[in-house]
Amino acid sequence: MAKRVVPEAARRRRRPTKQGQVLTHQLIVETALRMLREHGAAGLSARRLGLALGADASTVYRYFRGMDDLVRAIADELIGTAMADWRPAGDWRADLRELGLRIYHAYLAHPQAAVLTASRVTGRPNEVAGDEAILGILRGAGFADGDAVRIYHAFIDQSLAFAILDAATLALPRAAREADEEVWQATYARLPARTHPNIAATAPLLVAEMNDSAYATALDMLLSSASAQLR
Repeated sequence: MAKRVVPEAARRRRRPTKQGQVLTHQLIVETALRMLREHGAAGLSARRLGLALGADASTVYRYFRGMDDLVRAIADELIGTAMADWRPAGDWRADLRELGLRIYHAYLAHPQAAVLTASRVTGRPNEVAGDEAILGILRGAGFADGDAVRIYHAFIDQSLAFAILDAATLALPRAAREADEEVWQATYARLPARTHPNIAATAPLLVAEMNDSAYATALDMLLSSASAQLR
């Protein structure tokens, strides 16, 4: 049975926690983000969160129906960070490009949280506001509704997919990440043209390119395709 969620007005503790803080929805989300950054998804539990907050673990359930509800709140917090202070400038392509980069970088700033949350659909206010803004940009640019939805779908999935991919790399232990990066120089750059002519011909470019994210390139390709369709 789902746990009863106390209305916002009734959620505040009557006294501060051991750290001298009064618990709020926002404080719990921010603390959970810090725990994910320091310990990864395996280190996030109601018990550990309660300890970090200086409160009993059951206190978390006064704010969230469960840990999955908290994960959704974290995802919405990251979208909110991306949307903060953003205002459309009136150029649909530039506006979408800025939003895509904002979403990508908001998730990448919290790699462990990104891996845990970027695949989730929350239905929470920040996510809904972001979807409304993106669809509004596309419809305002002149795209038919069906095309607007199709481009929105590709746009948001691409942004979040790259966030997960690149965040997973950042979440690796440093030694493992550096070992992966070295493969392009240690292996690909040394393959002979006799057996691998295409790799050998492009090896210097592969070494220079492949350890960087391709998100900005993929985003520009998507927007160029949409622009050509609109014309």
